Amino acid sequence: MRSVRMRILATLLVLAAVGVGGWQLLPSQQDDDSTITVGTTDAVTSLDPAGAYDAGSWALFNNVFQSLMTFEPGGVTPVPDAAQNCGFDGTDLRTYRCELREGLAFPSGRAMTAQDVKFSFDRVKRIKSDVGPSALLDTLASVSASGRTVTFHLTSADATFPLKVATGAGAIVDREKYPANALRSDNAVDGTGPYTLTSYTKDEKAVLAPNPQYKGAVGTGHPVELRYYGDADALDEAWKAKRIDVATRTLPPEVLAGLNAADPGQRVSEADSSEIRNLYFDTRANSPLHDVRVRQAMAWLIDRERLAATVYKGTVDPLYSLIPTGITGHTTSFFDAYPKLSAAKARVLLSEAGVSLPVRFTYGYGTGRGAAAAEEATELKRQLEASGLFKVTVKGYEWTDFQKRWAGGKLDAYAVGWVADFPDPDTYGGPLVGKGATMNTGYSDKAVDQLITSSQQYADRSQATKDFRSLQAAVARDVPVIPLWQAKEYVVASEAVGGGQYLSDGTGVFRLWRLTRI
Repeated sequence: MRSVRMRILATLLVLAAVGVGGWQLLPSQQDDDSTITVGTTDAVTSLDPAGAYDAGSWALFNNVFQSLMTFEPGGVTPVPDAAQNCGFDGTDLRTYRCELREGLAFPSGRAMTAQDVKFSFDRVKRIKSDVGPSALLDTLASVSASGRTVTFHLTSADATFPLKVATGAGAIVDREKYPANALRSDNAVDGTGPYTLTSYTKDEKAVLAPNPQYKGAVGTGHPVELRYYGDADALDEAWKAKRIDVATRTLPPEVLAGLNAADPGQRVSEADSSEIRNLYFDTRANSPLHDVRVRQAMAWLIDRERLAATVYKGTVDPLYSLIPTGITGHTTSFFDAYPKLSAAKARVLLSEAGVSLPVRFTYGYGTGRGAAAAEEATELKRQLEASGLFKVTVKGYEWTDFQKRWAGGKLDAYAVGWVADFPDPDTYGGPLVGKGATMNTGYSDKAVDQLITSSQQYADRSQATKDFRSLQAAVARDVPVIPLWQAKEYVVASEAVGGGQYLSDGTGVFRLWRLTRI
């Protein structure tokens, strides 16, 4: 299954997704228009782009909304989508201007205007949902609109802003259908993407029809029904019973470990991924994990190799830094700082901190959606408690409740997966450890914030490498987060469906329109 592990470094920034076997599928002459069913364990937090910052929601947004820019498969530079063209005005990287395509229309038939774009960005910033993407727009000061021209005014130089525009945070909504100061509460969507949402049942399914009015960088595809499963076993059962045509994110580890690309009854795509999973800590003064020496002690005790081999059956790779393998600036900062397991070093740190032993704290995780979140929690508890230095209370929460708890600072420690927003190391900086980070650990460090700001000034992103290396060293020192593992991207499709290898990659885009009958 994984006899050869290969990480592919793209020219500047990000690993390019490479499907197992390198096959490419083309539609046959008998291609039909029947619905393709896609199963996933990812959940949708909200149908409103201002209220969701998670993989499941953004996967849907990619298909029913447009952003001004988007990414081609494996691409590292965004291309125009709802925009006809975009670019920085001047060389200071503080003014970004886009001109809309002509003929864009919402489902109501009303033409999209620059005012809709301004409205969409303004409301993300104004609503500032606890589980929304406002943190991604931290350098955006204001937006102005005139005719088909939209101008973004930034607080500081930000070469990554075009990439952020291409994400779900930049999804454009109909200003006549969405409230300016609150999230939309019904199950309708009004966007201009390659699909329209014809029906939606929370935690069950989303039915998508090709949008005949779509104009943009991608094509429209087959009708698609996204089916949401509560856990990996339920997804596996649906796949084996042939109730779905495609299974992705995420089958159980033991199933992924046994996938065979040579199986004539299915098409298997295994690709490099920029998805990671981290263990986050509440660093605030009232937390049992407030003292940095307590968190450093934990870093001496976490056995990533065992976690990857036992819980995940070798389908993930141990990760030793905030920025994953294959991304510009990646280091092994945690391995450098904590090169081998050492309960003795952990004990010395805890003694210096003057804390009572064992240190007691609660560990939370999202139930169901992760392939092995409960098993992972059990293994991490075992590793920490084996030293006699920690006592861990583990508790699982329904996904939406889990999000609200970590966003509200109600968990001492919590494990969360992170899918890259865009193909640049910046997506692992500000959103995870910067000021106002979406993970809400309470961690704040002026030097780290300065490194993040400094890294954004380079149009040539390779020049930001020094800043990112310094940032990773600071994170390994302060330990607001412990990196655990880096995933692979698996898509399994029936023999009658092609395009699975294009469905997802390191760009953060979920391309349902690339699926086809063959």
